Amino acid sequence: MEAQQYIEVLLIEDRFEDAELAIDSLREGGLINQIKLLKDGQEALDYLFAEGSYEDVSPGLPKLIFLDLKLPKVSGMEVLKRLKTSEKHKHVPVVVLTSSKEDIDIEKAYDLGANSYIVKPVDFDNFSNAVRQVGLYWVVLNTSPNS
Repeated sequence: MEAQQYIEVLLIEDRFEDAELAIDSLREGGLINQIKLLKDGQEALDYLFAEGSYEDVSPGLPKLIFLDLKLPKVSGMEVLKRLKTSEKHKHVPVVVLTSSKEDIDIEKAYDLGANSYIVKPVDFDNFSNAVRQVGLYWVVLNTSPNS
């Protein structure tokens, strides 16, 4: 088994453009050094629960998870449900970062334990600013039981 690795932010996003922009925004803000990108819901679950291709990896708990809802293989809602029902992961802040403005998605995400729900702004500057501000709050300012 590999040594436990520490990731500050876990980004679960299938769209390369959105992932690249989020990562650049966090790094430009000087907030984040360790970012792990996972491109679908199954990969995220495998990574977080040390299953499948990640069964030999023992990831530490991230300080923050950005989660898209519309993911291939396993939906973001299912990933959120598994995280928030897991004793190990339930206190890790999960910020839903998605294009869905649907009330049903917003309500379900909060019912499942999302800590925040952000609709991806279409505008580059607004998207970048939103990610940077959320990262600042959850990674630097927030005190959690995992700190």
